[in-house]
Amino acid sequence: MATARKKRWSQRVTNTSDALTLEEGVFTRASSRGIALSLKRSADRSHKRKSSPYRSAMSMLTFYENRAGKTLPAASKRKLEGAKEELRKLYGKSAKKKTASKRKSAHKKTTQRRTSKKARA
Repeated sequence: MATARKKRWSQRVTNTSDALTLEEGVFTRASSRGIALSLKRSADRSHKRKSSPYRSAMSMLTFYENRAGKTLPAASKRKLEGAKEELRKLYGKSAKKKTASKRKSAHKKTTQRRTSKKARA
């Protein structure tokens, strides 16, 4: 019984958290823009949030995406990624771009992991 409760903590957070009061069916909207606009409305109206409306809306979107995990269909994932872009536009934020040095560093780490796995095998 204890493991079932631990596994469903995210559902409890979704149902009982009052940081943002979401509109019904927000993540089942047909368009990315509709999802983003709904999250923006909810975040702007909320007085219980602890951070900026942008961060609250983006956090809720990311929370939903992570909660769905591997079971999230590719089309839904694309729609949620599009909603993130729309939120950035609505709040006047720009997407963070990796610099060339960060890309090289990430590639180097990935290559190192692959070679160490091969060595262990």
